[in-house]
Amino acid sequence: MKPPSFKYFDPASIDAALELLHEHQEDAKLLAGGQSLVPLLNFRMARPQVVIDLNRIEALSYLREEEGWLAVGAMTRQRMIEDSNLVRKGCGILTDTMELIGHPQIRNRGTVGGSLVHADPAAELTAIARLLDARMTVKNRNGERLVAAEDFFVGVFTTSIEPSEMLTEVRFPRLGPKTGWAFEEFAVRHGDFAVAGVAALVTLDEGGVCEEGRLAAIAAGETAFRDSKLESMLKGEKLTDALVDEVAHRLASSVDPFDDLHASAAQRRHLTGVLAKRALKKAAHAAAARNRLGEKT
Repeated sequence: MKPPSFKYFDPASIDAALELLHEHQEDAKLLAGGQSLVPLLNFRMARPQVVIDLNRIEALSYLREEEGWLAVGAMTRQRMIEDSNLVRKGCGILTDTMELIGHPQIRNRGTVGGSLVHADPAAELTAIARLLDARMTVKNRNGERLVAAEDFFVGVFTTSIEPSEMLTEVRFPRLGPKTGWAFEEFAVRHGDFAVAGVAALVTLDEGGVCEEGRLAAIAAGETAFRDSKLESMLKGEKLTDALVDEVAHRLASSVDPFDDLHASAAQRRHLTGVLAKRALKKAAHAAAARNRLGEKT
C-alpha cells in the first residue's frame, strides 16, 4: 500500500525541528530510522498530517562519555552502538544487545531514540533502559527535562513525551569491573521480535556474594518489567541454583504477558522463567570471571 498524503519537513537543527513540532504538534510525527513509522504509514495505520524528518540533524547523532555516563544522541544508529569500542568497554551489555535487534540492515538504519520512543513491549532497548536506570533528555522549544526510564515508558507504544516534545539524548551508566551481564531471549527465527526475553545484571564481591542483581523482562506486559522487591532477594546472597530458581519462578509469576499469534500468555510466562534462570547464571559467571581477571591485573 501507499502512505496517505502529508506535509514533509526536513530541518537541519534541533531548534528548527522543535519549532515545527510546536507548530504542528497535534498532527505531526517524527521520522527517525523509519523502521516503525514507514510501515505504519504504508498500511495507513498512522495518518499524520505532517512528517518531520530528523535525519539531517547531525547534532542528534553522537556517542561520548560524560562523568561516568555514556551519552547517546537520539539519532545514533544502532549499528554505531554495536561497533563502538567506547560502548564495548564501558557498557558491554549494550553491545551484546544490539546483536539481538533484527538484522544488520535494520540496525544500519534503526536509531536508539526511535526504538525507545516507539516503546514496543518486545523491544530489547526498552529492557536495557529499565535495567540500567537510563536517563532520557526530552526537549521542547522552551527548555528540557530529564526523565528516568521507569517514568518514561507508560504503556504499549506509549511514553511520557508530550506532543510538543522530542527525545534528544539517552544516558546509560558505565558498568563497574565487578559486574557481569546477559540478555537471553527466545524468537521464532533470528531477527524476529522476541516471544520473551530477560536481561540480567549481576555485581559480585571478591567472595562471590551478590552486591546487586537486576532483571528486566520484555514481551511480559505493556512495558518492560522490573521489580525491585524481587531483585532485593539477590542482594547479600550467593547465587545458588535454589535461589536463582526461586527468583526466576517469582519473576514468571509476576509478569502479565499477552496472547497473540506467536505465543499464549502462559507460554510467555513459562519462557520468562526459563530465560531468567539462564540470564542470571550467565551474568553471575561473567561477573565472577571479571573479578578473577581483575585480581590478575
